[in-house]
Amino acid sequence: MAKNKFYITTAIDYINGKPHIGHAFEKVVADVMARYKRQHGFDVFFSTGTDEHGMKIEQKAKAEGITPQEWADNIVVEFQNFKKYFNLSYDEFIRTTDPRHEKLVQELWMRCKEKGDIYKKSYSGLYCVGCEGFVKENDLVDGKCPYHDKAPDIVEEENWFFRLSNYRDSIIEKITSDEYCIYPLSRKNEILNVLKEIEDFSISRPRSKVSWGISIPDDNEQTMYVWFDALTNYLTCVDYDLTSERFQKYWPADIHMVGKDISKFHAIFWPAMLMSMGYELPKRLLIHGMINAEGSVKMSKSIGNVIYCEDVIEKYGTDPARYFLIREIPLDNDGSFSWTRFEERYDNDLANSLGNLVSRVTNIAEKNEIKFQNQELSISIEKEIDGLEFDKALEKIWEKIYEANKYVDESRPWEIKDDPEKLSSVINNLLNSIRSIGEALIPFMPETSEKILKIFDGEKIIKAEPLFPKKEK
Repeated sequence: MAKNKFYITTAIDYINGKPHIGHAFEKVVADVMARYKRQHGFDVFFSTGTDEHGMKIEQKAKAEGITPQEWADNIVVEFQNFKKYFNLSYDEFIRTTDPRHEKLVQELWMRCKEKGDIYKKSYSGLYCVGCEGFVKENDLVDGKCPYHDKAPDIVEEENWFFRLSNYRDSIIEKITSDEYCIYPLSRKNEILNVLKEIEDFSISRPRSKVSWGISIPDDNEQTMYVWFDALTNYLTCVDYDLTSERFQKYWPADIHMVGKDISKFHAIFWPAMLMSMGYELPKRLLIHGMINAEGSVKMSKSIGNVIYCEDVIEKYGTDPARYFLIREIPLDNDGSFSWTRFEERYDNDLANSLGNLVSRVTNIAEKNEIKFQNQELSISIEKEIDGLEFDKALEKIWEKIYEANKYVDESRPWEIKDDPEKLSSVINNLLNSIRSIGEALIPFMPETSEKILKIFDGEKIIKAEPLFPKKEK
């Protein structure tokens, strides 16, 4: 029997600067879901990548005295480093400067145009360079973009537009019925409110203003607006031949995972584009919040509070970083990265609770030559995973860890001297709990899980090396 397929995407990162821990969160969450699905027999396709065109990239490259392509080639490595930093298991890393992507995007543009969904008109409005998009007055806070803290530019130009008005009612119907399911409910309601006043949107800029981008197939004076280019990556990253067996197998995506700052493009623009192109809509859109630094302060280079991934990994390692992001940052709201809170989680949850449990039990098992007897225990977290409550899945696993530690304290196996059968029973109960914990941790902490499950490979139980060594403050 063929495996069930599962296709999950992250948003592709815009390469206008060095990535930080906020960029990593989305990838780690997607990786947990991908690993969980593989663990349970699904044929998984997991994609990520970088968005490499647009005005901001031109500006960055010019400031450095290099070409935009050179800027892209240099900085993309920082984003590709996520794979080793966080042990990501993605199947495809797409770059929108790949010529194969550019060619296919142009073909899809012409498909939409031939359908009558692309037209040209003059336009005057507010343009946020940070968002790479036009914004409305009511989108601003004190006259500034809420995501980039800058006032938008006033522009007047002739652009190509997409007829979103042709698809608005269909999008509302699909979101309302959950055919295109948006999580959490609060974001769904926000999108439905935005749809009430949504208009046709610009999908090009004059080449005289933005030259770094994909050319319009039949208009040399215009450059493709970055969102028409970027959103199409979810098709092209599966296969550059959209008639292939591979593409037919994996599309539509089961989950798109994006931040709230780009939710409008994925919840409204992208479905309209797909309907025009003739492709099914993704099944689910997960819109997560932002990660602030040390409470409610937005990460900012000017403030100097940006948390870079390599700093976290160098000090604490990959699995503790994965654990903190999933356990501490909610999917349905903004979260905070705090070094103090990270250290508390590391010491209390990882070193003291999980690490100490494994060390104590395997030490007693080795000293007393306890033979492992498999009891086939398991921890079910299916409900939490399917409900996108990953933090609650970890809570459930840690409840089992706390229960096992309590059992150690109450049974006091080190004091069982003259009853080998009772000692064997107590230790085997604990070993089976540890094994079930190790299996449940596979999607969340793959390296730690592998170390735990390796305990049970041989004929004898050997004391495990410390899973989480104490760190100097």
